[in-house]
Amino acid sequence: MTARTIVITGASDGIGASAARTLSNQGERVIVVGRSAEKTERIAREIGADFFVSDFAELAQVRQLAAQLKEKCPRIDVLANNAGGIMGQRQLTVDGHEKTFQINHLAPFLLTTELLDVLTASNATVINTSSAANSLYGKLDLNDLEVANKYSANLAYGNAKLENILFTAELNNRYHAAGISTAAFHPGVVATNFAADTTSPFRFMYRSFLNRFMLSPEQGADTLVWLATATPGQDWISGAYYAKRALAKANKLAYDPETARELWERSAAMVGADLDELDHRQ
Repeated sequence: MTARTIVITGASDGIGASAARTLSNQGERVIVVGRSAEKTERIAREIGADFFVSDFAELAQVRQLAAQLKEKCPRIDVLANNAGGIMGQRQLTVDGHEKTFQINHLAPFLLTTELLDVLTASNATVINTSSAANSLYGKLDLNDLEVANKYSANLAYGNAKLENILFTAELNNRYHAAGISTAAFHPGVVATNFAADTTSPFRFMYRSFLNRFMLSPEQGADTLVWLATATPGQDWISGAYYAKRALAKANKLAYDPETARELWERSAAMVGADLDELDHRQ
C-alpha cells in the first residue's frame, strides 16, 4: 500500500513532533514543518522525513511554504495545521497583524487556501489544532479580530482557538463537496514548551510542579493521529470539533454559520485571497 503524504506544521516539538514520529512509524510519508531550522531538521532526520522551515509571523514565508509544498508534493493526503501558541503582550507582526491572531489563525488559513487545488484533488483531510481555551476565553468580536480593544493574552488565544473551529466548519461547508474533510481538536493540557518563549503567565505553569500532572506529548497527539488515520464520514464527522477521539462541546459561537462565513470572508480579504473560483459551497 502506497504511503500517504501527511504535512504537519508545528512539528519541531511537542504534539506535532510526537504525531510525526508515530505516523512515520506507521509507514506514512511525513513532511515536517517548523519555525526553528535546527529543531525541525533534527526531527526530520530522526524519522527520515523531508522538512521545511517557515515562520508564521511572516505571511510571505507561509506563501513560500505553500509553493514549496506544491513543488514537492503533487498529492497531500493530510494537512495538519498544528503550529500556534500564546504570545503574552500584544505585538504586531511584520504584516501588521496581532501576532496571536496571525500565527494561530491567519497563517494556517492562508496556507490551506493556497493549497486548495492540491487538497481538493487529493481528497485530503485538514486537521486544525484548537484548544479548550476556545470556550474558556473566547469572546470573538468580528469587528476586532486583532484584539486592539481590551487586549489580554488569554482573550487573544481563546479567540484564535475559536477561529480554528470556525475555519474548520466553514472549510467543510465550502469544500467538502469537492473532496476535503475537516476536523478541529483539543489535545488536552500537554507537558511541552508551550509559551516558553513568550511573556504569557502560562509559561510559569508549564515550568512548575503542575507539569507532572499534564499529558505527555504522545497522549496529546493521540487525537491528531486518530483523525489523520481514521476514515472521515465513517469514524468521525467532517467539520466537527473533537477531544479524546470524541465529539466535544465548543464555544456557542463555534456553531454560528454566519460568524464562520464572515470570519472566512474577512480572513480572505486580509491575506488578499480570491477564492470565488474555487468555492464549492454545498
